[in-house]
Amino acid sequence: MSTLQLVDVERWPGVARTPYSPVRAAAARQILRRAVRDLPLLARLPDGTLLGAGGAGAPVMEIKSDNFFHRIGTDLKIGLGESYMVGDWRAGQGTDLADLLTVFATRLADLVPPTLQRFRKLIEQRMPSSEDNSRRGARANIARHYDLSNDLFATFLDETLTYSSAWFESSADGFDQLAEAQVRKIDGILDYAQVREGSRVLEIGTGWGQLAIQAAQRGATVTSVTLSAEQRDLARKRIAEAGVDVTVELMDYRDVRGQYDAVVSVEMIEAVGERYWPAYFATVDRLLAPGGRFGLQSITMPHDRLLATRHAQGWIHQYIFPGGLIPSLTAIDEIAATAGGLEVVQRRDLGPDYAHTLRLWRDRFSAQAGEVANLGFDAVFRRMWEFYLAYSEAGFRAGYLGVSQLALTRSTASGKD
Repeated sequence: MSTLQLVDVERWPGVARTPYSPVRAAAARQILRRAVRDLPLLARLPDGTLLGAGGAGAPVMEIKSDNFFHRIGTDLKIGLGESYMVGDWRAGQGTDLADLLTVFATRLADLVPPTLQRFRKLIEQRMPSSEDNSRRGARANIARHYDLSNDLFATFLDETLTYSSAWFESSADGFDQLAEAQVRKIDGILDYAQVREGSRVLEIGTGWGQLAIQAAQRGATVTSVTLSAEQRDLARKRIAEAGVDVTVELMDYRDVRGQYDAVVSVEMIEAVGERYWPAYFATVDRLLAPGGRFGLQSITMPHDRLLATRHAQGWIHQYIFPGGLIPSLTAIDEIAATAGGLEVVQRRDLGPDYAHTLRLWRDRFSAQAGEVANLGFDAVFRRMWEFYLAYSEAGFRAGYLGVSQLALTRSTASGKD
């Protein structure tokens, strides 16, 4: 049995019932044995068997139930997270979850034998059409994450309420320095977009208003658009309290009109969807005044992994960011040039900073578990969020994920400036 005995079937239909497939479960056992054989960790099976090449002090994975193998055998990309949500496995005593997941993340591309990877398309769930990022679909997808509760996000974010990678002066900086690191990050992207007094600025993706506040404090005229009603309302309140003037609208980026000296977008492109990346860059091109600059912060993945996984439905898509897809730097370069006539002229990488940001968020989230429960989020949700933050941290620590600040201008070949 799972360690979480009571799961709300209506709220968690994907995890309340364990799939049953003895053949796939047996195959999953063999894949796990092969995958961990040379990894510096230990995996303890329900019968006490230890697998892996880890020694004393190595991360330990405790598999508590055979249900784990039925879940990952049915769909590895989704089953690993679902089985954590219900307690079928956990990090062992003294093992940090992100430390354990980082070991897997460093070998993510070859954990499954090449002979079995050929059958990936037959067993992986495909991205559902219901998560398409049309105007209606994009609003629904954004609401599922960002409209959960402003109070939830406030339990683990710093006072700037900035939900993207910070930029630290030191890897030793703690939560007390997080707000300062977020302000530094925002100043960095505003500098890339050359936001100054008198600039007409468009922000695509408001968040809770901190970037708009800092842009307005520079003397810019700022318009910010979001698809989250919760974020819009709180952003307007925070902007008013900061004593600056910013226009915040509930609007799809494709519907914005006007001309702007700077367009800025921080970690919003991941929610656009591959099908709409050309429209995204074409829209930025349409909105940029002659000589304007685009400041873009994006999470990225290697291009070969993007090509291999872009059509598959993963755990993150199903439970955290429906309809999302992380681009590669190659994809950004190519689509920005062909769809928008834009080229990258400056780049700053913040991958290690994001791993550190996520660690601070997760520590804070864990410390506020009681408050999260008081907000109405049950144990399955809390384990889901813990896994999401640790899984993401592991991706950045292993280099499977990156994050870059980019400055883009119109290329001379476009002939528009």
